[in-house]
Amino acid sequence: MIPPYSIVFVTAPDRKAADTIADGLINAHLAACVNIVPGLSSVYWWEKKVQRSEEILLIIKTRTALLAELGDFVKKNHPSSVPEVISVHIQDGFKGYLDFIGANTLFTKRSREGPRA
Repeated sequence: MIPPYSIVFVTAPDRKAADTIADGLINAHLAACVNIVPGLSSVYWWEKKVQRSEEILLIIKTRTALLAELGDFVKKNHPSSVPEVISVHIQDGFKGYLDFIGANTLFTKRSREGPRA
């Protein structure tokens, strides 16, 4: 059985991009909480050489059922052509906090659209 909740890691190049993504995810109920962690130093291979950059890490708590929609939102609102969007399932945690995630996120995109005529 797939766990109902996940954590998503996204990096942003600056605070403005991080805030835009975090606020959008929370307002759309695609995430229950987004931690914004400044001061991340990244080292990676890009365009045939080692790159270094200062980034901001977003730690996003959501429902597993919303991962695809959350990823689409990040891709549309991220300044990078290849944004980092990586998720891991939450295997265990404090029930009260897991309930908080469930209570503050949509179950599916369809539930946000409302009943169909």
